Parts: sequence; structure tokens; C-alpha cells
Amino acid sequence: MSEKKSLFLVDGMSNIFRAYYAIRGLSNSKGMATNAIYGFTMTLRKMIKEQKPDYLGVVLDSKEKTHRQDAYEQYKAHRPEMPEDMVVQLPYIERVCEALRIPIIKKPKYEADDLIGTLAVQAEKKG
Repeated sequence: MSEKKSLFLVDGMSNIFRAYYAIRGLSNSKGMATNAIYGFTMTLRKMIKEQKPDYLGVVLDSKEKTHRQDAYEQYKAHRPEMPEDMVVQLPYIERVCEALRIPIIKKPKYEADDLIGTLAVQAEKKG
């Protein structure tokens, strides 16, 4: 009997927010904040080193209005906007994933956690 392969689906936005707020005051020589980039990258590298997943993907939220917002206008209505110095780091985080050859998974109108749940169920069915 063959050993089951491991699949890690990382909630990118959750980890980016965590890194952004955990590490403060980190910036490059041009003054651009790099705290989320650094924290996200270090967390990802540690997870890869320690867990050694067979398959790995970073799942990101859609930039578009989500299906939940379409169904319920007040969904996350009171949540503050993403800080601008965090927004500018997002393309660099995607480049880090690309450089590490980690697929970035996103689907218009869906949040990362919805995609993770769906992909996990599909992966389990496929074995």
C-alpha cells in the first residue's frame, strides 16, 4: 500500500495579515514597508523545511466583490480597509511564491478559505 501524499493549502491572506501586524517597522532602503513580505516568506520557508509537504499551494482572496458580499451586503462591511503599506507588498509576496515555484491559487469572487475547503474535499476524494 502506498503512503498518502501530503497537501498543504496556505491561506495566504491570513498569513500575510499575521506577518504584517507581528513585525513592525521593517522597510527597505527606499522606505517601502517589507514586514509582510519578510514575515510571510519566513513562515512559508519554515513550514516547508519542517513539514516537507508533497504538494503545496498558496491560496489568496479574490480582489473582486465576493459571492458572500453579493448575498449579504453587510458581510465584512465594518472591517477596516487593508493598510496601503500592506497593499503594496502583495505583488512582491506573489513574486516570492513564483520564485519558490509555489502555485498561487485564486478564483474571482471567492475568498481563500472557501477555496481551501473545496480543494481539500476534492483532494481527499482523489486520494
